Amino acid sequence: MAFRSLRRTVLRALRPLQSSSYSAAATETSSLFSLSNYSAESSTSANYSRPNFSCISISCRRLSSLTKEEPHGPNAVDYCSLLTEEEYHKLANSTIHDLLEKLEEYGDSVDIDGFDVDYGNEVLTLKLGDFGTYVINKQTPNRQIWMSSPVSGPSRFDWDQKAEAWIYKRTKQNLFKVLETELEKLCKNPISLS
Repeated sequence: MAFRSLRRTVLRALRPLQSSSYSAAATETSSLFSLSNYSAESSTSANYSRPNFSCISISCRRLSSLTKEEPHGPNAVDYCSLLTEEEYHKLANSTIHDLLEKLEEYGDSVDIDGFDVDYGNEVLTLKLGDFGTYVINKQTPNRQIWMSSPVSGPSRFDWDQKAEAWIYKRTKQNLFKVLETELEKLCKNPISLS
């Protein structure tokens, strides 16, 4: 019962202001309120005491305070560029198997202690000894290939129909080009993956 009362209080406080008489400055400020009507005394169990939220404040940000540079929600999905699951598996498997073959060949041309390429359970692992480990795997629900790199960290690559390549949307980089650049820097030996 007390939880419903708390929930109602929070929802009321988070509702947009109905009056238009508030100034623009008022929409920029945070709304603070106290939940003092909810206390440990309302607990039903003698051994269990609920926290007293009387000192907690919640700040709200009005949508009108968003600037034009800030997005008003997630980017629109381009449904034309989405792959069917069958197309995705075909492209992703082909890409990962090509990488496996080329990385095994590359391992024969470099002299790095601990260099090892392994593929199992749809996960490609490239160990570079003291330089770190790359992990490349499929993410079927997202139709992506994910890569964890000791150089650039985690990346999520989407298939780009126009470029016919796996592209990281944040940096617009190609999966093969990222790997080529990083491996050449780490191993001091050029590699061609594309």
